[in-house]
Amino acid sequence: MGDHKYEKSFQLEEAIVDGVDISGEWNKMYEPRELTEYDTTYLEKVIGLDGGESMGWCYQCAACIGVCPVDNVGSYGPRKIYRKLQTGLNLFEDKDLWLCTSCNNCLRVCPKEVDMMKIMPAVREQAVLEGNVPDELQEMLQNVAEYGNPMGESARKRVRWAKDMDETFRDLTKEDDPQPVDVLWYVSDYFSYHNRGNDAARAMVRVMNKLNIDFGTLGKEEKCDGDSQRLVGEKGLFEELAEHNDSLFQKYPHKELVVSDPHAYNAFKNFYPKVTGNEYNVKHYTQFLSGKVDELKALYTGEFNKKVTFHDPCYLGRHNGEYEAPRTLINSIPGIEFVEMYRNREQGYCCGGGGGGMWLDGFTADHTTERLSENRIKEAVEVGAEVLVVCCPYEVSRFEDAVKSTNNDENIMVLDIIEIIDSCMQGKVAA
Repeated sequence: MGDHKYEKSFQLEEAIVDGVDISGEWNKMYEPRELTEYDTTYLEKVIGLDGGESMGWCYQCAACIGVCPVDNVGSYGPRKIYRKLQTGLNLFEDKDLWLCTSCNNCLRVCPKEVDMMKIMPAVREQAVLEGNVPDELQEMLQNVAEYGNPMGESARKRVRWAKDMDETFRDLTKEDDPQPVDVLWYVSDYFSYHNRGNDAARAMVRVMNKLNIDFGTLGKEEKCDGDSQRLVGEKGLFEELAEHNDSLFQKYPHKELVVSDPHAYNAFKNFYPKVTGNEYNVKHYTQFLSGKVDELKALYTGEFNKKVTFHDPCYLGRHNGEYEAPRTLINSIPGIEFVEMYRNREQGYCCGGGGGGMWLDGFTADHTTERLSENRIKEAVEVGAEVLVVCCPYEVSRFEDAVKSTNNDENIMVLDIIEIIDSCMQGKVAA
């Protein structure tokens, strides 16, 4: 190799080799490629949080973007957030902090295990402490703190759903000397207060009674499970709720704790023990009833002659690995025709209600092209389903709203699995 003289002026973007001018925009060979002028203060702040460490592990492969439900209706995902943090974004005060639904799909595919289920609550906790919370979310948090439920309803109204029922069941809080029950049923906020949730709660009572299950409830003493509040950064409120509900679980002896809500299932199984020191023999109602399929089949006197599809709740499926129990129940129903949506099981699409999204519809609408629930309803219609079947209290209301907003009232209806089981037990026939 000969001796070459290299002359370079970064200001003038000139590169001369052996007297030959090879300057040009295309010539990056002689310029540093690393980032040198960006403020990484907030990236370092996120990484420094307890729970935020994995944000620094991202190497921008973008595997997360293709599976992020929010990116499907906007522009989002861990890789994009990392890049924004890398170039100066203050996530603690930015809209991106509140768009994550904690669906867990990004972590499922991430080769570096960047865990938004830990990162987001950690950053949100700081935002909550600093008062940087969307108004919709702040109202929900105040309601839970004051009333024990996100609707802001009186605790006395928690049991009104059962007021005019012919069926009877035990409210353990009203018994002078409550004896142990086989099943303690945690009803949940939306089954207790929302009118469509009330329908499912009443169906649950009828089915449990038909099966001769010895069960009881916590009546007006039950409070919100707190899992969504934990995910939006209200760690202290979550711990208060955990201690309250745990005191009831200990007070009223039972063999199994059965829950209506996958979010409650996630809280009781994975997060309450860290606060209370107690373990719980907890099952989602689909898990509990799927173990009694032969008994259920013997009690069916009607058929459900509809083509249905099923929406996997993120917090039953991806978060806790349960995909079979709901399908076992669906396939046990006489006359039913079951078809899967394109995105199902571990690749199922999020309804948008997780991670606080249930109370951020207005906020989210400002930053996405459509609601996640609307996107999902369109998919259910596309596969030809007449009924979208769900097993999470959030979802009936979310999807029924989406049916209306997408003008699909004549095409599809939304039902909880327990409602269909109850209908067939009552001898009703769906034509």
